[in-house]
Amino acid sequence: MAEPDTFPATAFQRFTGLEPFPQPPVIPTEHPIVLMHGFGIGASFRRGGHLHKQAMHLRSRGVRAVAPNVSPYNTVRARCKMWRERLSHVLDETGAEQLSLIAHSMGGLDARYLISKEGWHETVGALVTVATPHRGSPAATLLLDQPDTVRKWITEMADWLGTHILEDGSANIRQALEEFTPNYVENVFNEEVPDHPNVEYWSYGCQAGKGTDIPIDPLFRYLNKYIHEREGVNDGIVSVRSARWGNYLGTVNADHARQVGLHSRLAASFDSNAFYTSIAERLAEEGL
Repeated sequence: MAEPDTFPATAFQRFTGLEPFPQPPVIPTEHPIVLMHGFGIGASFRRGGHLHKQAMHLRSRGVRAVAPNVSPYNTVRARCKMWRERLSHVLDETGAEQLSLIAHSMGGLDARYLISKEGWHETVGALVTVATPHRGSPAATLLLDQPDTVRKWITEMADWLGTHILEDGSANIRQALEEFTPNYVENVFNEEVPDHPNVEYWSYGCQAGKGTDIPIDPLFRYLNKYIHEREGVNDGIVSVRSARWGNYLGTVNADHARQVGLHSRLAASFDSNAFYTSIAERLAEEGL
């Protein structure tokens, strides 16, 4: 039992809950972090884009984080023309000489292309990919195999959205899907785009639905089953097998939408802010 003369002070301190440093610690990353989004129009459903919320959260932890937007329905080469401008802007704005990239889904293929084919190995110290289809995705093959009328409708709608969602937008979803297939990524892209020895390559895979006890968004259930039959555990778009690249850091329990903070009451709970924060902390620990 507390002494009579200290009890009021102790009770008051517990009531106020004040601490000397109530804010979470600053994450001392050496370089700015660029979050690179993937394929699709999820960005159009929320102000700022796919990874804007996560970038703003990282900024609250002292990280110079940026999440630019590029065309959601175009090829790696076309998107990389836009990424070059976006990354150059970040370098100019921050005065930094190097960047760390955290890339979701197709953004990881974009980043690999920039590093390997366009000389960004001199600027990028580390690339962390999250659910990137490093060996393609059967989902692309399935979409391309749809009847002509369905494929035409998807193509026209996606190309219109991709062209108009950004001032400098462009789109070519048919070619983008062709380059997203397992056959193309494994036999063409990976052969032409080798890793650069000066860059750290880390990766995460993600899982939900079939073969796991992690609930998945109903929108992904058919694709989840389709991919599971061909490549095993997946997140509704990309299998864990396809996502493994470089130094594999682990498998995350979240479907493809939850990884970028798109919520569904029917999918497993997942804190995307905490996840990207943990990556930033790891980069800081490595002096990046």
